[in-house]
Amino acid sequence: MTTTNGTSTETSANPSTGSSAGPVTRAEYCVIACADAWRGDGEVLASPMGIIPSVGARLARLTFSPDLLLTDGEALVVGPDGTTEGWLPYRLHLAMVTGGRRHVMMGASQIDRFGNQNISCIGDWERPARQLLGVRGAPVNTLNNPVSYWVPRHSPRVFVERVDMVCGVGYDNAAAAGPSATRHHRIPRVVTDLCVLDFATPDRSMRLASLHPGVTVEQVRAATGFPLAAPDGVPCTREPTAEELRLIREVVDPRGTRNREVGS
Repeated sequence: MTTTNGTSTETSANPSTGSSAGPVTRAEYCVIACADAWRGDGEVLASPMGIIPSVGARLARLTFSPDLLLTDGEALVVGPDGTTEGWLPYRLHLAMVTGGRRHVMMGASQIDRFGNQNISCIGDWERPARQLLGVRGAPVNTLNNPVSYWVPRHSPRVFVERVDMVCGVGYDNAAAAGPSATRHHRIPRVVTDLCVLDFATPDRSMRLASLHPGVTVEQVRAATGFPLAAPDGVPCTREPTAEELRLIREVVDPRGTRNREVGS
C-alpha cells in the first residue's frame, strides 16, 4: 500500500502468502505488532492481557527478546511452554512494578489522543451509564512502568476525544503531575485490529504508525473519535518471518486461539 499526504492511493496491500499452511491472517499481524512492543526491553517482566498479547509476548521471548520474563499470572516465572523457571512472590512482583522493570499490555474501554485510558465506567463517575472493571492497577502501571495497549475492535466508542474517567495515565496528565510521574511513564504503542499507533509527535498525541495489510488510512480515521495524525507514506505492519509464522502456528498457538479475538 502507498499513501500520499496521509491519503491512500491504493486500498490495501496483498497479505503475505505466508507458508503452505495459508496466508498471513489479520490476527497474526496483530500478534507480530504486539510482540514488537517488547523488542529491546531486555530483562523485564512482560504482563500481557488478552489472547493476542499473550501469544505475542511468548513469541518475543522465543525470538528477539530471549531475556523477557513471563509469568503464570500468579506467582511463578515460566517459559514460553509454561515450564516453571522461578518463583515470583507478590513482594518481588511489586518491586518490579514500581521500578520500571515491567512492561504491561493492557486493554482499554476508552482511550484518548494522549493515551489516557478508561476501564472503570462509561458516563459520569457519580452516576455512570455503565460500570466496568474499575480503576484497578492502571494508575500504578502507567506511572511506574511502560504500558502498551491492545484494542481488538478499533472504533469511535473506544478511541474518544476525552475519556469519561482517567485510569491509565496519558502523556498530558503525566506531564502535568511533574517529574515523579514521568520518570518511568511511557506508552510505546497501541495495537488494534486495524493498525499500530504510537505517540512519536511533538506534543505526544497519538499518531498512525503502521497499517495492517488490507486497511486504509481513511478506515482508521473513520474508526477514531478524534483527529489522528498520519505521516506521509504510512508503512504496512511488518510481515512475520517464516520462523515466526511457524512458531505462532505450530508452537505458541497451534489451536488458533488468536482467531477468537481477531477474525480473518
